[in-house]
Amino acid sequence: MSTPRSWLASAQGSPFGVHNLPYGVFTAADQPGRRRIGVRVGDFVLDAGAAARAAGAPSALLDADSLNPLMAAGRSVWTQVRSDLTSWLTDESFREALSPALLPAGEVELHLPFEVADYVDFYASEHHATNLGRIFRPGSEPLTPNWKHLPIGYHGRAGTVVVSGTPVVRPHGQRKAPADAAPSFGPSRRLDIEAEVGFVVGTPSELGRPVVLDDFREHVFGVCLLNDWSARDIQAWEYVPLGPFLGKSFATSISPWIVPLDALEHARVAPPERDVEPLAYLDDRGGEPWGLDLAMEVRLNGHLVSRPPFATMYWTAQQQLTHMTVNGASLRTGDLFASGTVSGPEPDTRGALIELTWNGEEPLKLPDGTTRTFLEDGDEVVITATAPGPDGMAVGFGEVSGRVRG
Repeated sequence: MSTPRSWLASAQGSPFGVHNLPYGVFTAADQPGRRRIGVRVGDFVLDAGAAARAAGAPSALLDADSLNPLMAAGRSVWTQVRSDLTSWLTDESFREALSPALLPAGEVELHLPFEVADYVDFYASEHHATNLGRIFRPGSEPLTPNWKHLPIGYHGRAGTVVVSGTPVVRPHGQRKAPADAAPSFGPSRRLDIEAEVGFVVGTPSELGRPVVLDDFREHVFGVCLLNDWSARDIQAWEYVPLGPFLGKSFATSISPWIVPLDALEHARVAPPERDVEPLAYLDDRGGEPWGLDLAMEVRLNGHLVSRPPFATMYWTAQQQLTHMTVNGASLRTGDLFASGTVSGPEPDTRGALIELTWNGEEPLKLPDGTTRTFLEDGDEVVITATAPGPDGMAVGFGEVSGRVRG
């Protein structure tokens, strides 16, 4: 079945066509103090609440100032809203009524699209984990003994999740290099990025009842891009024995558009073959494949420095959600969990500077003649991604960007 054609010219063949329809929250010049739910379509942002009223189907969910009410409504509502939006944007009879609700994308300000409840970051790329193991534990097995038995993760700080474009202030903290006699305090000297993919929970779950693999799509509303900024020197000194803390909690950037899970049906692929038998609750071999074929790109000051392939991730988001709740932990609307750094097998597919520069030993040479080991003040990082969609079209994620401020 082919994708219906939109009456909006810029949506035809666009990565933001009616096969995608990602959700966000915006303000516009006509009402700068009022946040509204928007849907990206072609070169425009559709005011979803205004569109619903114009179509004769007013919706309190689409008139909200964040995505949380819509996300909490559950999969049957998500499916119906998506179907309605598709109908309005492809049925010529709605053109006149909906046109006033279309605002040029360059003329709106985008905001954090949902209220973040909890934030969990995983460590799901075998290539990334292997590289870090070789950097920090040379001569020994790069992966820790538990790595292929469970998705390793840590709880982050929900209050410092920010929308793309928010400046990232260089964090201060304790640092101690191996050769230093004692720790010192000051700004991070090894500020890094982590190119990741985030998954946004819509439907909550009951405390004490784990979410099984087959219920993944009942709880996950959509997908975004994510940069989990990292202060490697602060992290290296503090993380033993309890793990990441101040080296991670100062900023996590997400893209402003949440791509619905249903827009990624054509991007689903089997995950890499696993050489360790998973425990039963993580065994996804008999069910739907939830690997995703996302093509990511990382740019530093406009220069392409990496193309991380998301399809190589060892642990899927489905397994991560199940493991995150297997102890009975409950989900809340607005929970955000991230894949961990996405890295591929080749040097130019590594998703963090610590890998791209091999912990600073091999400086990255940029086309403008400058070099980097880690980020300098004023540096801007932009991460983009697309996924395969129907009829050979691409599904766009937009971008997640941030500039370092000293």
